[in-house]
Amino acid sequence: MPFVPDERSGPIDWEAVRDMVPLCIPAVPFGLVVGLAMSESAMPLAAGQTLSTTVFAGAAQLATVSLAGIASWWAVVLAVAVINARHVMYSAALAPMFREQPLWMRLISPMVLVDQQFALMSMYPSDDPRSVRRYYLTAGIGFWVVWQLTTAIGIVVGPAIPAGLRLGFAPAVMFTGLVVLSIRTSSTPRAAAAAAIAAAVVSGASVGLRDRLGILLGALVGVIVGSVVESRDRALS
Repeated sequence: MPFVPDERSGPIDWEAVRDMVPLCIPAVPFGLVVGLAMSESAMPLAAGQTLSTTVFAGAAQLATVSLAGIASWWAVVLAVAVINARHVMYSAALAPMFREQPLWMRLISPMVLVDQQFALMSMYPSDDPRSVRRYYLTAGIGFWVVWQLTTAIGIVVGPAIPAGLRLGFAPAVMFTGLVVLSIRTSSTPRAAAAAAIAAAVVSGASVGLRDRLGILLGALVGVIVGSVVESRDRALS
């Protein structure tokens, strides 16, 4: 992943390191679940880990490796599109912060725009382009490295876990993990937690559906529930 050092300061923003470490904690079990899913997916392990490196989108990655080889291509594409739809809103919200950034920064920034990164940047107090650049890249690369390590560990330990405890309920585990993350990082924690809980319940209840459509169904229900709760909270505020 490219990293162009800031012209005026060192390449590492230690404030960003301090801020990102607590947000990595709930992401670690999620990464292990994704790595575990890779260990029994029809997708080759090398391809699965390549997704971690190049796509860097945990929920979408889990959906892809879970559905590989057993679902139609449209189910995979639709599931990933629904799960990643929130990144459009993330980009729109952070766009003003990046207007003064150089072209290379605007091109590579979406690569590390994950949930934790958005939460940090939403609270970042400075609008100085150089400070924003150092903070964003330090935190983003940090999250990226942690994700590579945790998914790789999940691949290694996956075969040691009993088959009955593996991929079947991974989507429910994934969405449950997002509850913790959303409560800690979201600007609308009630809506985010409600979305994750609804998605976990629905995906767990529909785990037996063919083509692993429970993942897609859970994601759809989560998006709807989260939108309803957020709209209600805004109306009451």
